[in-house]
Amino acid sequence: MQANAETLTQTTVAEKGWVAVYADLIKARLTLLVLLTTLVGFYVGWQGQMNYLLMFHALLGTALVASGAAALNQLFEREYDARMRRTASRPLPSGRLQPVTVMLFGGVCALVGTIYLALLVNPLTSVLGAISLVSYLFIYTPLKRLTWLNTAVGAIPGALPPLMGWTAARGNLEGGGWALFAILAFWQMPHFFAIAWLYRDEYAKAGFKMLPAFDPDGSRTGQQSVSHTLGLLPISLCPFLFQLAGPVYLAAALILGFAYFGCAIQFAKRLDTASAKRLFFASIIYLPLLLIALVADKVR
Repeated sequence: MQANAETLTQTTVAEKGWVAVYADLIKARLTLLVLLTTLVGFYVGWQGQMNYLLMFHALLGTALVASGAAALNQLFEREYDARMRRTASRPLPSGRLQPVTVMLFGGVCALVGTIYLALLVNPLTSVLGAISLVSYLFIYTPLKRLTWLNTAVGAIPGALPPLMGWTAARGNLEGGGWALFAILAFWQMPHFFAIAWLYRDEYAKAGFKMLPAFDPDGSRTGQQSVSHTLGLLPISLCPFLFQLAGPVYLAAALILGFAYFGCAIQFAKRLDTASAKRLFFASIIYLPLLLIALVADKVR
């Protein structure tokens, strides 16, 4: 039986391809978002002629840490991922990879990435990477099975990459870097509340304590979405106030912010699948457009 299982696993891997399997393991789309926000933090924070080699080191080290965190997170949650349709096809619950392989891969990536940042970027960026890794794996991950406040805690490691980019460029924790951190932290909340509402039954089945599980009528979920998009509006203006970006960014931040806020209000009023999907798509449109405006209108 074991031989048959191993043969099946090898066949499944061969059908999908090793690259695709490991892309699933490192949550490639999420890791790309991490790298995008790190890149923006570095670019906005850098002063003078661009140091592309340092930028490369910052991105590579961050990519290793993020990949290790994603792999180890899937290792810790493999039992719960198997219970949800949206995650059952991940490498571990589907049998494409074995736990020992994932543990070694994730551990090596996380350790090498943290050391890489310390040696080739700066110690501060490495420390922030380590904080992101530890808080994601050992605070946020277990909290998902204890309290719906896990979403707020999870926003912290999710918002650290642009701050890491900033510290890689400047070597300090100034207001501009914290503004980028705050934008990511507030942006994430409605994004995740929309996902939690759409998949509330699956999360409950898997044992994850998301807000909709304690909020059957959705009123608190809607209120939280509205309050965080409203809070994001003034925070998104900070790059302009700190003279990191100009009036084009200011206009973009206001337009995008009010549009995101409007989608959150519609979600809070209707609390149906269509409005939740609209809020989700608004969130994934909002962030890249805001970052593009920030990069394009950076104050030289």
